Order: sequence, then C-alpha cells, then structure tokens
Amino acid sequence: MICETQPITAEGIRAALGRCEDLEFSGVVDSLGAATEQLRREQPEWLLIDKSFGAQAVLQWLSEIRGSIGATGVIIWGSAITEPEALRLLQMGVKGILRKSADLATLVGCLRAVAAGANWMEDALFRDAPRSESYSRSELTPREQQVLDLVEAGMKNREIARELGIRPGTVKIHLKHIFEKTGVRGRYGLALNQLRGRVTPGSRTMLTPMGPVETAAAVQTIMLPAMAAIR
Repeated sequence: MICETQPITAEGIRAALGRCEDLEFSGVVDSLGAATEQLRREQPEWLLIDKSFGAQAVLQWLSEIRGSIGATGVIIWGSAITEPEALRLLQMGVKGILRKSADLATLVGCLRAVAAGANWMEDALFRDAPRSESYSRSELTPREQQVLDLVEAGMKNREIARELGIRPGTVKIHLKHIFEKTGVRGRYGLALNQLRGRVTPGSRTMLTPMGPVETAAAVQTIMLPAMAAIR
C-alpha cells in the first residue's frame, strides 16, 4: 500500500509494481488518516509512507498506530532524510527508509526485503555523514571495554555507574579515555559505528532485523549529544 502526497507519483509506482508478481499491492491513499483506516481493514505486507506529510506528523502517526500495525512493514521515503531522522524512525518501528531519488530497482529491493521481514536502509543515508574509521578495542582496558559495551547498549552515565558499581565521575573519565584511544568523537560516533557495522557494504539491506529493544538502545545512544558523555 502507498500513502503519497503526489497522485502522479503514486500511480507511477503502482504501474511499475504491476510487473512484480511477488509484491502484493493493496492500493493508494492520500492521507495518514486514510492509511490508518486501511491498516485496520486489511494489514498489508508493506506500507510506503511519504515523508512530505511532515516529519513530526509522521512520527506522531507512527506513535499512534504502533500498537495496531501488526505484521505490516512501514517504509518511509522522502526527498531528504538525515541520519538522525532515519534513526528516530527506526526507533518508532519503521522497517525501511529510502529517498525518492532512489531508482526503481532500489525501491523494489526495499519492498521485497521489508515484505520478507527484514530491516532495510538505503546506504546513501550513511555516506552523506562523515564516516568514522573502524576502531580497535585492543588498547582499551577491561573496564573501558565494559563501559563501551554499556554505552553501545544505550545506557547513560548514571546507569553505567550503577551497573558497574562505580561513581558517575569515574564513568566520565573512562569515556574520555575511550574517545582518546579510539579517535571516535562522542557517543554519536560510537553508536553510529555500531549501527553501520550491521550494514553490508555495497548493499542496502540490514544484515539482521533489529528488535524493538535493540533498536531503541542504539537510537537512544545516538541521539544523546556528544558532550553528554563528559558532563
């Protein structure tokens, strides 16, 4: 199913998908409210949502339908999607993210992956932001490795301190050393490296589906400002 602001675009996708016998097409709607009603009636395999409805409107809609979406895989596409937006969408349960500049083969690949239950993100979303080099843990002390694992799991400094039985100030010191040894700038860099490691180079399909808890942890880590790590 397609929820699109531009009727011509929606009809173009409908015509193109008509040649894909393995993709079930259940119709076109022109508003988020209509998409909700359609979801309640038939639970399509996938639902392609136009980000042009507005980022906040789409996030609000995702929050409202989250408990009733069933097995339908929601895909967001738009003319411009930033990494922070993409990560927020993943947190809200979106299964696929791509841009409207993607070619037909890319769109079809996304729809097929989501229909099969996979998570999918266009690799161009990663290329647009500076890519940190993969870092080695070999220079980290055992305690620093423990702190890094908990940061990547989405924990805040006070939570890490409670988990390890140390003071929050000690966590800050460990993080400072981690940043210095790995060359990664802040929590954003650590979490982004973790997420990028889940994507096959040269392809656009996530290696393994991310569950709600795992996704929320990764996104919580990424959305924290880098400076929060040393406050």
